Amino acid sequence: MNLSSHLDFFIAGLILVLLIFNIRNSRMFNFYDRWFHHKLGKQNDSKIWQIITFINEPKLIAGWDVLLAGLLFITGHPHLSKWVLITLIFTDLLGIFLKRAIKRQRPQNSSQVRLGYSFPSGHVLSVTIMGLIIWHLFGKFGGFLLLLTIIGTWFLVVISRLKTKAHYPSDIIGATTLGFFCFAIAQQFLMLV
Repeated sequence: MNLSSHLDFFIAGLILVLLIFNIRNSRMFNFYDRWFHHKLGKQNDSKIWQIITFINEPKLIAGWDVLLAGLLFITGHPHLSKWVLITLIFTDLLGIFLKRAIKRQRPQNSSQVRLGYSFPSGHVLSVTIMGLIIWHLFGKFGGFLLLLTIIGTWFLVVISRLKTKAHYPSDIIGATTLGFFCFAIAQQFLMLV
């Protein structure tokens, strides 16, 4: 690991541990998280937020990931293909593990009747890791426009999760942080392949 990767890994890990600790142990943290969730405005289930939620469904992102891996494989990049698949699988598995370990209930006024837990947001986690993968692979070619597209997509997913009241703000922060944490690990595996 180079110094930058160590720093990314350490900072993301520290934020993640602090979030988990506070979610599980701090009434004050949870009070303000719920208060902020409430203050973000009334629930908005308009079609646009539902479409954004659907397009960025973790299962659909996994499909895009498989398509990207397939394209990398047929264009002569089998190692990158494996890396793309392993990165998303590892990230999703860690996200599922955290959901089941922390068992944070979804907000009561959530518009979506979803089974499962709230922390971390699966939608935000998937779009974060996929955005980091795409930037890593195509950032030099896509430049500023690609960066804006990735950030814009991430931002729309975050807003959709908050507007539909499906997650608390800390679920969003946790998912984004977990995405960066897993990506810092995945970059090290890329060097080994």
